[in-house]
Amino acid sequence: MGEHKSYFFNIAELNVKITFRESKYNSMRLLPSFAPFEKKEEGENLFFHITVDDSLKLIKEDVERIEDFDTGNGHTIVDRLPNGGYQFLIKDINGAACCLLQTNKNFDDCRCALNGNYNMRCFGLNNALMLTFAYSGSRIHTVLIHASLVRNGEKGYAFIAKSGTGKSTQVSNWLKYIPNCDLMNDDTPIIRILDDGKPYIYGGPWSGKTPCYRDVKAPLGAITRINRATENSVEKLRPVEAFASLLPSCSSMKWDKDIFNNVCDTVTRIIETTGIYTLHCLPDKDSAIICHREISK
Repeated sequence: MGEHKSYFFNIAELNVKITFRESKYNSMRLLPSFAPFEKKEEGENLFFHITVDDSLKLIKEDVERIEDFDTGNGHTIVDRLPNGGYQFLIKDINGAACCLLQTNKNFDDCRCALNGNYNMRCFGLNNALMLTFAYSGSRIHTVLIHASLVRNGEKGYAFIAKSGTGKSTQVSNWLKYIPNCDLMNDDTPIIRILDDGKPYIYGGPWSGKTPCYRDVKAPLGAITRINRATENSVEKLRPVEAFASLLPSCSSMKWDKDIFNNVCDTVTRIIETTGIYTLHCLPDKDSAIICHREISK
C-alpha cells in the first residue's frame, strides 16, 4: 500500500485520527481549517479514525440504495453496505464526484478516496469528515448544528435560520452593539451533553464562508431561530415547538433508526436544559439589543 502518515486532532474534546496513504495529491494541505485542533500525539479513546486511500473502489455488489439528496452545496448518494455500514458518493455543486466514503455501522472506522483537483479534494474530504463526525457523535449525545455561534458573558448563543433569513446580520449586530461578544463559529458548531448533564457548545473546523476555526468551548446559553418580521419581538418556544424548530438544524440520518433516535434524544436533552426562542426581527441594532436582553436572562 505504500507509506502512510497519521495526524491527530482534538475537536470538541473528542480525539480524531486521520491517516493519509501515500499520494502526491492528498495531504494536510487539504485541511487548513483543522490546524487549530491538531495534536502531536494520538489521544485516548479515539472517537473515529478515517483513512484517505485513493485506491478504494466503489462497492456495487449487495448494496441497498438508501438516499440520493441535494445538500444545497452539492449532491450525495448513500448506499447501505452488507456489513451494516454505509457508502457515500459525495458530489460537488457541478455534479462532479469528489469523494467516496465507506464507513462501518458506528462511523468510528472509515475509509475514503478523493478525486479531482485541489478544490474538489478539499470539498470531498471536509464533507466526509463532517458526515463522519456527525453520525459517530450521535452515539455520545453530540450533534453538529447548522448555526452561527456568538459568545457573550461566558455563554454560547447559537442562531439558526434558513439561508438568507438574516442569521449573519443578527450575529454581526451582536458583535457590533453588544459588549464583550466574540464569534465562535459561523456555520457548524458542535453541541455536546457532557457527564454533568448540561449542554456545551464548541467551535469546530467547519465554518462555511467565514473562516472562523476556533478551539473554543462555552456552556450553551440559548438557541434562537431568526424570523424576518416588521417589528422586533422574542418568543420563547414550548417544548414541542422547540423540538420542531431545532431538529431540522441538526445533522441526522432519518434512514438509520439508531442514529435518528440518538439525535432526537440529544435534541430533547438540549430543550430540557436550554431556552429555545424565535426572534421576529428587522435587520437592525434594536433587534440585537432586544434579543440579548430576552435570551440572556
